[in-house]
Amino acid sequence: MQDFKTGYLTLASPRSMFVSQVIGTAMGCVISPCVFWIFYSAFPDIGYPTSAYPAPFATVYYNMAKLGVEGFSALPKNCLKLCYVFFAAAILINMIRDSLGKKRSWFIPLPMAMAIPFYLGSYFAIDMCVGSLILYIWQRVNKAKADADVLFVASGLICGDGMWTLPSSVLALAGVKPPICMKFLSRATNSRVDKFLGS
Repeated sequence: MQDFKTGYLTLASPRSMFVSQVIGTAMGCVISPCVFWIFYSAFPDIGYPTSAYPAPFATVYYNMAKLGVEGFSALPKNCLKLCYVFFAAAILINMIRDSLGKKRSWFIPLPMAMAIPFYLGSYFAIDMCVGSLILYIWQRVNKAKADADVLFVASGLICGDGMWTLPSSVLALAGVKPPICMKFLSRATNSRVDKFLGS
């Protein structure tokens, strides 16, 4: 239904949407294994949390399966209590946000939006922050055009970010090293790196 909603917004016919989905599914049957092979060859640690390309959904589904088999005893100590607290806090924040009205609720963050970085990783939060900053500036310059085109531009940026991973893995297979590297380290690790570089 989401695809047909997108087709309605872009004025595409249901028949063209269906044909496009059939073609896309057929292409995915060929392209997906090839892309997986490229990634698997370029990054031997792919999928691990410390990898350049972690698989957050794999970790979630693994833990769900483990929880289903072993029960709540598989959870760390106090994990269930924390789940109850954060669940109640999310409902409370949403209720406060809904009761304040549109004008004042704008200042209260959405719990679902705050949960995304924990679920997908910090890199997604940085992308969303940069995208929100672009949208804010764009709305200041031309609000009508920004409101009309924001969905299309955001979709293009998300697709572009996802599509870059394929050339990145091909370059890694070829042994090309990036000219710079940027990492976010904890204060303790950063001080050890500074001491190492200073020696």
